[in-house]
Amino acid sequence: MQLYPAIDLRGGRCVRLYQGSYDAETAYSDDPVGQARQFADAGASWLHVVDLDAARTGEPANLPVISAIADAVPIPVQTGGGIRSLDAAAALADAGAARVVLGTAAVENPELVAQVAARQPVAVGLDARGRAVATHGWQRGGGGDLLELAARFESSGAEAVVVTEISRDGTMSGPDIDGLRAVLAATGLAVIASGGVAAVEDLTELAALGDDRRGLAGVIVGRALYEGRFTVDQALEALAS
Repeated sequence: MQLYPAIDLRGGRCVRLYQGSYDAETAYSDDPVGQARQFADAGASWLHVVDLDAARTGEPANLPVISAIADAVPIPVQTGGGIRSLDAAAALADAGAARVVLGTAAVENPELVAQVAARQPVAVGLDARGRAVATHGWQRGGGGDLLELAARFESSGAEAVVVTEISRDGTMSGPDIDGLRAVLAATGLAVIASGGVAAVEDLTELAALGDDRRGLAGVIVGRALYEGRFTVDQALEALAS
């Protein structure tokens, strides 16, 4: 199970939102490239980078920063936010992204996932309140049912599905264990969890999900790392155990 330290970009800074609200932002660093190096130096094997500005508008506002991060670290970068076309996905690959995450575009134009997957590694990002999927930087509802979409994209060519419980994101209130268990049962795609992790014990619980054949593929952690609830080393130890 992989650890994905999160770098959420808004206006070129490293920030975290509370429950997806752009009006409830905490800035953690003005140097996202330096932050990326810290995570890589600490032993992380992936980074998860989101362009929050692009998620809201569709315009790749932080593409130069993402490129600088990919150039600065020796580990793969998974990135999402506002990728609504083949050209936008290709631009991120050219910038050094190892895998792109399609969220709104995947929900509104499922065929795009297969088109991107034919050219580069892609994951589907499903951000939900309960089972109700939201789009456009979590600002719009009506995206469909989480479990139905997770099952539908199984044959899309995507490598993984990134599942975020919006009500827990940035809250450090604990992950949605039951919801993630349901997603694992609904799809054969690799499942990467996001939202709510606050303690090492949460990581241990996530690592125990599933059975001998299949569990979670990864977990995205942001605020808990930034606020020192645990270190990357401690997180990796918990996931390995």
